[in-house]
Amino acid sequence: MPFIADNYFVKLATFIAMYSALALSWNFIGGFTGYPSFATAAFIGLGSYAGAILQNAGINLIASWILASIITIIFAGFLGFAILRVKGHYFAVGSIAVVELLRLIASSWSSFTGGGDGLNVKIMEGGPDYAGRVFLYSMLSVMLLAFLTTLWVNRSKFGFGLKAIKQNEDAADMVGINVTIYKIAAFCLSAVFCGTVGAIYASWIGYIAPVDAFSIITTLKVPVMVLLGGEGTVFGPILGALVFVILEESVWAHFLEANQAILGMIIVILIFFLPGGILKVDYRKLIAKIQGVKSA
Repeated sequence: MPFIADNYFVKLATFIAMYSALALSWNFIGGFTGYPSFATAAFIGLGSYAGAILQNAGINLIASWILASIITIIFAGFLGFAILRVKGHYFAVGSIAVVELLRLIASSWSSFTGGGDGLNVKIMEGGPDYAGRVFLYSMLSVMLLAFLTTLWVNRSKFGFGLKAIKQNEDAADMVGINVTIYKIAAFCLSAVFCGTVGAIYASWIGYIAPVDAFSIITTLKVPVMVLLGGEGTVFGPILGALVFVILEESVWAHFLEANQAILGMIIVILIFFLPGGILKVDYRKLIAKIQGVKSA
């Protein structure tokens, strides 16, 4: 993309890679395990602040991203141990509450996080074109790691255990699956790449604030992307992220004032008519129906 298009398309490609990584991450807990987590923004925000603070402390860029990912996965492990004891709506509400709690902490702890004024991050040297390439390749790398992890989970005994938990948690426990460990592991996988994305995003933008880092809108967008592409599938999250970002950009460009409402209606209609996602549509039957209508 950097060699054939301008900065706008490089930025668009970076967003697609970023949201693909986030959607693949959510798929571990929401798609494979069946737990409707809304803690994505908590992990993104934590990774953003951890990466920014570490960079401002003089730590190398890549090292700060790695350390931010480690901090995020440790936090997710403790959080998962606490809230994965509840199911369904209780778990969903609890995960949203974590986002708000971290946002309040970031807003209040002015001496450490900058409070409501936010936190500046050192801008990368080399100019916008060079920085654009670096952050595009960085997001693509995270997306690739999340995708390879998805492939492994889908084909492994661990992934089979997660799918069993989704189908019937009590039955999975009875056949010897350590349900608690499996759920916490899936929750950690759903967090670690989000933390990395958050740290990279903070370096890319050069500024973070509590409202943006711990955005409820972001934590709602990501599950929608997975549902749009096909939850519990390998390629569904990537396809859903691609379609969502392009739809969002197109609607925003043509309907500036009412873009959120129109985009929301489009997504609701798509999910209503494609309840299993784009990848779970039986296209052979669909084509046969279209051909039957044309012949009639």
